Amino acid sequence: MTVPLVIVDGANVVGSVPDGWWRDRRGAALRLRDALTPIMENGLPDLAGPVEVVLVVEGKARETPQAEGGVRVESATGSGDDKIVDLVRGEAAPRRIVVVTADRGLRDRVTQLGAEVRGPSSVPRR
Repeated sequence: MTVPLVIVDGANVVGSVPDGWWRDRRGAALRLRDALTPIMENGLPDLAGPVEVVLVVEGKARETPQAEGGVRVESATGSGDDKIVDLVRGEAAPRRIVVVTADRGLRDRVTQLGAEVRGPSSVPRR
């Protein structure tokens, strides 16, 4: 059985909580990366683990490092949305893909490619 893929729109999820993240975008991305780690084993409420988790970062958060054995971090050189669409489109083997975002335009783009979408509240953000 193929492990499902969960792709997290880092900027969108971080921006969904007005906790001062804009003062330290890289720090906010690091906190999100670490908060997502339990999902790898536990999954999401409607998606049993294990799952692969990819955090897409952009802008000032682009320098977010990988965590050994943890969430994979993908840095977008341009638009984070475009990077997420590329990741969904680039999946060679058919498997369940869930994109976590509240961005309506991105939701439309990835669902046309067969991905499912969940809102930011479906993942831990701290």
